[in-house]
Amino acid sequence: MDSSTTSAGQARRHDIDALRVLAFGLVILYHVAMYYVPGWGWHLKSPQPADWLPVPMRALNLWRLDLLFLVSGLAVALLRRSGGRRRALAKQRSWRLLLPLAFGMLVIVPYQPYAQGVANGLIEPGFGRFLARYFSHSQPWPAGAFDGWEAGVTWNHLWYLAYLWFYTVLLVLLMPLLESAAGQRLRDALRNLRGARLLLLPVLPLLVSSLVLWPRFPATHDLIHDGWAHAAYFTLFLYGYWIGLDAGFWAELTRLRWKALGVAVLLLAVLMGLRAAWPDGAPLRHLLRCLGDFYLWAAILAILGWAHHKLNRPWPWLAWASEAVFPWYVLHQTLIIVLIVQLAPLGLGPVLEPALLVGGTALGCWAITAMVRRVNWLRPLFGLKPTRVAALRVPTIRPTRPQP
Repeated sequence: MDSSTTSAGQARRHDIDALRVLAFGLVILYHVAMYYVPGWGWHLKSPQPADWLPVPMRALNLWRLDLLFLVSGLAVALLRRSGGRRRALAKQRSWRLLLPLAFGMLVIVPYQPYAQGVANGLIEPGFGRFLARYFSHSQPWPAGAFDGWEAGVTWNHLWYLAYLWFYTVLLVLLMPLLESAAGQRLRDALRNLRGARLLLLPVLPLLVSSLVLWPRFPATHDLIHDGWAHAAYFTLFLYGYWIGLDAGFWAELTRLRWKALGVAVLLLAVLMGLRAAWPDGAPLRHLLRCLGDFYLWAAILAILGWAHHKLNRPWPWLAWASEAVFPWYVLHQTLIIVLIVQLAPLGLGPVLEPALLVGGTALGCWAITAMVRRVNWLRPLFGLKPTRVAALRVPTIRPTRPQP
């Protein structure tokens, strides 16, 4: 989740920083919407779902996580390019990812399973009693009490940090192969794709995983039984690592931005039309999955191309947002759940309630992050580098010459 730090003498890629911020900002809107989208499982569900939400949510859901992993792979490429050694890179990324994951699971996340269990009627109210049982594992949880009840604990939305750490370590282990002559040829083959080949060929590994793994491994986010998700996410992570800052590739993305956008819109229309014709999707299940792969890649190419074209400038908000995005990610879903518990009994309606959820989550993330940024020992717990304390300088006292 690092920003686009480049080596000395190179211009900073503001578009990558901005894209990372906007992609994670979209996560907040997506998780608020999950409360309202009918028929989709989430930790809490609104008694007044919005029937129009499945279409835009499905359009986002097909590429949003893949984009995050591609941008994360790009960040690793930039760190490697700036001179990071393999062992140091693995150590630094482990510290930046696993510490917030552990802290988040201990401190930030537990209110989520508590609220879900109470809403499901399977856990008695009383957060203190819940925490004592949650951390002691004194007795098993009722089936379906909360997501992850089988294991007794959960990382909920922080699963992304575990997956990102796993892919980073795997990439570091593969670097000798990837940086060999054969690996460089494969990387250059991707970087040199142009036109229709760029729109089509990188989809092939995604199609193979969809045809072979998707029917057997539905997404779980438990790290162990997630074969299809690993194949798809690591492929995009590797693509991000390979493309790096290759000028020719990014120029081609900019040139193709309109075509990629048109292809993505066309494929999305076909997908939604087929779903409308066959609401259960059963007869076309595999076809829809494969069309979804082509759509997600076209959408990602369009997003990258337009971001490079429009966002590569030093926006006034970008430096602050680039640092704040990690704490916001760690905090946001628990804040959404807390606000839902407080606002749901008020019956505020389909406009005011979601507006307050989005605004209250943003305000809470901003306030807590502002405090975290000022407390040096808290910063690593939220994925931020500690501030460097300047060494105290003792002024040199020089004897003055006597006046004549």
